[in-house]
Amino acid sequence: MSVTKPEPAVLKTKPHFEILDGLRGIAAIAVVIFHFMEIAVPDYPKNFIAHAYLAVDFFFCLSGFVIAYAYDSKLEKIGAIQFFKLRLIRLHPLVIIGSMLGLLTFVFDPLSNLHAAYSSGKTFLMFLASCLLVPFAAVPERYFNFFHLNPPTWSLFWEYVANIFYALVLFKLRNKTLWFLLLVAAVLLCWEAHYAGQLGIGWGKGNFTGGGVRVFYSFLAGMLVYRSKWIIKSRLGFISIGILLTVIFLVPFNDKFNRLTDPAIVIFYFPFLIALGAGASLSVKSNRICKFLGEISYPLYMVHYPFIWVFFSYVEAKKPTMGQLEIVIPIATVLLIGLAYYVLVFFDLPLRKYFTARMKKNL
Repeated sequence: MSVTKPEPAVLKTKPHFEILDGLRGIAAIAVVIFHFMEIAVPDYPKNFIAHAYLAVDFFFCLSGFVIAYAYDSKLEKIGAIQFFKLRLIRLHPLVIIGSMLGLLTFVFDPLSNLHAAYSSGKTFLMFLASCLLVPFAAVPERYFNFFHLNPPTWSLFWEYVANIFYALVLFKLRNKTLWFLLLVAAVLLCWEAHYAGQLGIGWGKGNFTGGGVRVFYSFLAGMLVYRSKWIIKSRLGFISIGILLTVIFLVPFNDKFNRLTDPAIVIFYFPFLIALGAGASLSVKSNRICKFLGEISYPLYMVHYPFIWVFFSYVEAKKPTMGQLEIVIPIATVLLIGLAYYVLVFFDLPLRKYFTARMKKNL
């Protein structure tokens, strides 16, 4: 008679908050549309989804909540090293995949020869830096992004920093200390918003520290929402809460008020929304939608931008009309969602399964 070995504690997972998964998917789609629109309509006040850059703060806050929920009760048992391995298995395959797509679209962009201005050695360094999450602002022609081949990687850099601090420091701290740190982070966030005029910062040369401040506040806020048991029970469903999230991305961009509205949204609204989403009810039909959105959210976030650069080249070379862009952008967004699902099923999930099995065998 065969005996099934019990699952190691390090590999056991808790049930998901499905509505929060769905909200993460909405935020990822908003980011994709935003990146298309900031090229199509560079004048932010005329961009209908100009505040979708705040989706990153929502991601950070949600990450703090989920990490505390998943690991507060078991990190001491499994240890920091196993925690880091689990986070690498979850996050890093798509960092590599996104970097590979970025390299391919950079070198083989049919509408731009920008790559010709860079030696193969420097291009390789960009690829290596992207894979290893080492900031390398090397392309002034395109805004000095820290990770030119796949710009959204900047937020993964700060996510890794937050995870390291969680395992080594934050996990051990009492809530009173976390509240004090949160207050300090809120002050810094308000200062960054005042200094920069808004919170779309942290992604490139000249605004590096802004990313650290953004994750500092939002990750701590997410942790405290969970630790304080701020789960707001309600009859609101996924659609209602999804609308509450989406309207934030549609808030008009205003140079006079962003330094006030941006920190207010991040400091108060996003933690409230996560507490609301964690306690909301979920129908069977919505459960399927949330599951799909949650699954494609991270792949979509990590594979879309290499094709945004191709779109950038298309706009520069062909000078399309707004009428043409109104057709191209929705179709491209749907295709990118399809690509994200393909990458999830055929690359991300198999890789995670393989490395998890190896980890289980070693344990």
